[in-house]
Amino acid sequence: MLGQILRNWSPSLATWGAGVGAGALLFLSVTPLVRREVLSKVPVLKGYFQDDTPASDKPF
Repeated sequence: MLGQILRNWSPSLATWGAGVGAGALLFLSVTPLVRREVLSKVPVLKGYFQDDTPASDKPF
């Protein structure tokens, strides 16, 4: 009984989970910690999220 219910709901839950995870990464992509620790380590996104700003141009 429970196995059948979980089997019916798992595609929907996986789709919603992937959407929520992608939205959270999109929302948090402006945060330096997420950009440095998560997004810069993804091979496809590595070049886009690398920070090439010289240290003299950074205020903090």
